[in-house]
Amino acid sequence: MNRRRWSRLASWLGAVGLVVVLLAGLPASASALGPPLGSHGRNETSTVVVEQLRLKVPAGARKAWLQAEQETWGPWLRRQEGFLGRDLLWDAEREEGLLLIRWRSRRQWLAIPVSEIEAVQGQFEAAARRALALNPPDPGAETPANPFPLVDAGALEWVGLTPAAAAVEVR
Repeated sequence: MNRRRWSRLASWLGAVGLVVVLLAGLPASASALGPPLGSHGRNETSTVVVEQLRLKVPAGARKAWLQAEQETWGPWLRRQEGFLGRDLLWDAEREEGLLLIRWRSRRQWLAIPVSEIEAVQGQFEAAARRALALNPPDPGAETPANPFPLVDAGALEWVGLTPAAAAVEVR
């Protein structure tokens, strides 16, 4: 294999490996119906899990990233059991997208087959290439299949909420 193929293969395997390690390293026994609710007879062990993903998103490609997310991951996520919502944020300084995906429980999140995730990821990459007017990846090409490669992934447990300040009426 030439150097470009090795580089692309290593990049793809790294992304898949990260997902597998992340999924394998998380306990599957957590069950939750919502965020921690505090005392007064409520379930204090309930935990919402937040999947955290960082993607490389150059400034000039931000609109294409959002369009591809809306076409693929958005509709798919809404059909998943335990999906509570997601936030898409963009860091202009790092040129990275941050996705915070909320799940009712770790168990529901991890119950999704990896094959389904890979299929939607393929659809996302194809939609991103279309939005960026890129040709499909050539097996020997230097350009990676995913225009928005994964930078980091992790999971957070929801522990509390600070309510927004009350609106101040100006007279």
